[in-house]
Parts: sequence; C-alpha cells; structure tokens
Amino acid sequence: MEDSKKITVNSTTEKIDDVLLVRAPDRRSLPMVIDNEKKRTNIDRRDRIYNTSNISYEEIIKSYGNGVRHMVDYPIEGTYIDADGLKKEFAARASNVSGTGILFSCAPEVCTELEKSSQMNLKFEITPGSMPEGYEMKVNIQAKYVRTFTDRGKDAYYCGVEFKEPLAEYLNRRRGRYMLAIAAILLFIITAIIMLMRTESIIYYKFNKVLYTYSIITAAFLLTRYFFGSLYRPAKIDKNFTPGVTIIIPCFNEETWIEKTILGCINQDYPTDKLEVIVVDDCSTDDSVAKINATIERLKKEQRYDIATRLFCLPQPVNKGKRECLALGTKKAKHDLVVFVDSDSFLEPFAIRNLVQPFVDTEMGGVSGRTDVANTYTNSLTKMQSVRYYIAFRMMKAAEGFFDAVTCLSGPLSCYRKDLVLKYCDAWLGQKFLGQRATFGDDRSLTNFILRYNRTGYQDTAVCYTIVPNTYSVFLKQQMRWKRSWLRESLIATGFMWKKEPFMSLSFYMGVLVPLVAPLIVLYNLVYIPIIHRVFPTTFILGMVLMAGLMSIMQLLLRKSTTWIYGIWFCVYYEIVLLWQMPIAWVTFWKSTWGTRMTPADVKEQSRKAQKAGAKL
Repeated sequence: MEDSKKITVNSTTEKIDDVLLVRAPDRRSLPMVIDNEKKRTNIDRRDRIYNTSNISYEEIIKSYGNGVRHMVDYPIEGTYIDADGLKKEFAARASNVSGTGILFSCAPEVCTELEKSSQMNLKFEITPGSMPEGYEMKVNIQAKYVRTFTDRGKDAYYCGVEFKEPLAEYLNRRRGRYMLAIAAILLFIITAIIMLMRTESIIYYKFNKVLYTYSIITAAFLLTRYFFGSLYRPAKIDKNFTPGVTIIIPCFNEETWIEKTILGCINQDYPTDKLEVIVVDDCSTDDSVAKINATIERLKKEQRYDIATRLFCLPQPVNKGKRECLALGTKKAKHDLVVFVDSDSFLEPFAIRNLVQPFVDTEMGGVSGRTDVANTYTNSLTKMQSVRYYIAFRMMKAAEGFFDAVTCLSGPLSCYRKDLVLKYCDAWLGQKFLGQRATFGDDRSLTNFILRYNRTGYQDTAVCYTIVPNTYSVFLKQQMRWKRSWLRESLIATGFMWKKEPFMSLSFYMGVLVPLVAPLIVLYNLVYIPIIHRVFPTTFILGMVLMAGLMSIMQLLLRKSTTWIYGIWFCVYYEIVLLWQMPIAWVTFWKSTWGTRMTPADVKEQSRKAQKAGAKL
C-alpha cells in the first residue's frame, strides 16, 4: 500500500500538510491477505524464511515490522574494501529503508565494486517522520551487498544492502541502554519526590484538609495507574483461534482518508472466509461514496482476494448519525465479532488477529486496541497529541485492562461480541441524558452498556493509526466534545463501577473526582493563595512539573522517541487551556454538535446563529 508523504487537509481557517510515513509499494495490492489461488497462509510463506514450523506469531510480527520498507531521501556516506584490500569512499542517496536493509542510488561502477567488496560501512541519519517513532537517529553501521537494481526509465542504478544487525538492535545497543538508565533514574527520582510531597501533605493535613486530600488522591491515582499499567501484559496469540470478524467503518465526509482506511481493514493477516468489511456511509456530501465504490471495484478485479463476498458499501439515504451507522453494520454482519474502525484510522496487518485473542474468555464483552498517531511529525500540536495518545493507551488504558474493566473501548479500533451490541442496540440508539439525546461519545456509551455485566479488555498489540487534529481550533472543539461525553458517561458509570474489583473501583472514582475538582484547586492555588495570603505556590507548581515529567519520562522509557519533551508541553497546555473546558462542559453537556465536522446538528446550530445575527442587524 502506497501512501503520500504530505496530504493537504482542509480546516475552517487554514490548510496544513500532514506528514505521514511513506511505505514502499508492494507488487500485490493486498500483500497480507491469504492468496486463495495458491491456497497458502502467511505463516506458510514466512516459515520458509525461518525454515521452521515452530516459530511463534510474535516472531512473525517482529519479522514483518523489521521488513517494512519506508520511502526516504537520505544522503549516505559510505566506505568499502575493494578487491585489492584498499579502503574507498562513495556517496549515495537512500531510496527506501527498512529495519534490516537499505536501497540507495549510486554510480554504476560503485555498484560493481560493492558487489565484490568484503566489507561495507554506511553513515546516514534517519530523520523524524521517515520511520516509526523511536528510530530517529544517526546511523553508522556495517552492511553487506545483496543485489543491484536498475531503472532504465531514469537511467539509474540502485544497490540493495543488508545491515549486519537490525536497526532495532543497533538502536538498543547504541542508544537504548543509556537512555533506559537515564529514564529509569529520572523516573525513580520523580516518583520519590512525589511520594515525599504527599507525605508532607499527610503531616500538614490538619491545616487544610480539602487541599491535602485532593493532592493525596491525585498522586495516588496517577502513580497506581502507572504501576498497574506497567504490570499489564497483552494476550498471547493462538494461531488456531480465528473467530469470524466483521469490520464496520462508519463514514461521513471522509474522502481524503477512506480509501486508506478500507485497505488497512481488508489487508489483514486473517482467514478470508472469516473476515468481512462493511462501510456504512452516512449520506456524505463530498465524494466519499464514489471513493469507496472505486476502491471496491478496483480490488474486485483481483479474484484471489474474494472481495465481492466480503467488502460492501451501505450508503444511508439520509444522515442519521454515527451510532445508526454502527448499528446498521452490526445487523448486517454475518460474523459473531464486530470491529468498529473510524474512517480516518488505519489498521496494522496483524491488528485483527491480535484484537480477537482476549475473546478466548467467554465473559469478555469488548476489547480495545491501541491507537497511535499517524501524523505525529506534522507540527508541535500533533507531536503533543502523540505523547498523550501513547501514554493514555499504553499506561492508563492498560491499567484498566489489567483488571478487565476498560471504561472506554475507543472508536478508532475496538471489538465487541455482536450479540451484546444487538442486545443493547435500541437503548444505545435512543440514549438520552437529562432529557437530551446523546449524539456523540458512542464508544464510551456502548462500553458502559457492556461493562455493566461483562468484562472489557485492552490489547496493546492490536495497533491502528489515526489522524489527529493539526490546528488548535479543531483540536479544542474535539476536546470539548470528548469532555462532554466523558462527563455524561462517567456519571452513568458511577452507578455500577463499585461492583467491580475493589482496586479498579477505587481508581475509577478517583479518576472521576480529580478532573472535576481540578479547576477549583488550580484557582485556589494560583489565584486565591497568592492574592489573599501573598504566598507563591511553589509546592503546587513543582507538583505539576513533576506530573508532567512523569508522562514524558515514561514516553522516553517505553518508546525512546524524540517526542518525549512534548509530554511536558501537553501538561502545561492542559493546565492553561484544556482544564478550563471542564466547567464549560458542566453547563453545556446537552449540546449535540460535533464542532469538527458539519453534521446535521452542526448545520442546524450554524443556521440558528446566522438567524440570530441577522435579527440583530
């Protein structure tokens, strides 16, 4: 599947080019799909590489990840030993790179010399955004010649070489050890200081019971979430466990991304007779339907993928909302598990195989996969969100997954038992809160219905990538919508979460209390105390800095990404801006507008404001 390096996305005020990873095109349009003509599986094909039938699926996935080629444009400085034993230098230009090798263009005589060379060394820099997060670094590595390629149309010569060690191992050897040590030391120091500060809160508790109670609860909530998140382990893959799955993609005005989303869903390492994809278009006003149908027809031309029997488009005659689309797809689904995927999210080829594994437990009602940011390196805002997403899933949601009580099976990638979705479908579609119809927060709402009587899990190895807002205006509207749905569904969940495992229940109630009270606590510490008592809030500010540092250090420790510093920026931005959306959410929870796209509710609201403005004139 070939991506484009930069995609122009329209927003209400400006256009931003989203920077995405660019994977080298494969000779097959769906390289991970089981080839029905040759009747072979991806395990069969990869077993030839390893020459063993005992390899685990985890090793297969690791091998796949190392072999993914990304289109790049790096200058390379190289040296090699020629046939006479002399060391020579050469310059080249990288065309694509994977975790195990690199393809570069060079002079034809250099290709000839490299073929005869017994030793080669390459120097280049992996720039941010050209490979997955964590790989950005300067490389000085040994390699061996593999073969020469020619492009007669461009009269160019390309040399393919294999690294002496995979880049992942090179990264761990060169950078991983000291980064791990530094991050671990900083993590220990930050945690120790936080605990000492909370000890101080206990000592001085009698002087301000409310403030110190809040500080103790906040520290306990965050530290225990990180602790249990660290204990979490994903379910192992049983290659023989492949229940039937129907992927449902609700679509509304998503012509930019819908083709990529469909390809990611159908290009899965999964039995073709057990996987179908249904795209439900919610009466889009752009060219989404045309793009969907064109994608389906193009894939149908290759008979070996059985596209005609397992990829469908269901256009809605009128716009009914996302929940209606998901409900319609579920009713049409022929398999026992349904997977909901947002129309701007892109699945990794092993996502479905990983996502279904927790359903070995018959009490499991739904499972959330991990969502990473696809456009991380677009600007500082997307980098900030990338850190937030990773920590929110890998630590916070993983901590809930440790107790099989995930409170939000996220929209970009989640799997449910179809019978449960159908059981709660009418109540879900007709949900009202304080007399107002709920039109967003469908993922949290459905999770509440299922979590009340069933388990909900998290599978960190089921990965998808999603497009996040790249402008602050769209980002703020998205965050406001999320806070309204969080407020509504959290209040509903308080009625049954006390029945869950005690540790999880306590953590949940602390997690509800902390953000609700946070605006008042911040005003008290940063406004009331300095003005009334003329005391600078050093301790409070230090506490916020430490919490921000905790998020960033965990990003550095687990992902080794250069984006870790943006975790601090997210926490600062949260305290300055996002925190104050919560009081607004308290009094506007009834609003049904999305803010980030023109749904019927948004059109109605826009018309109302226009009429009001006209009346004033």
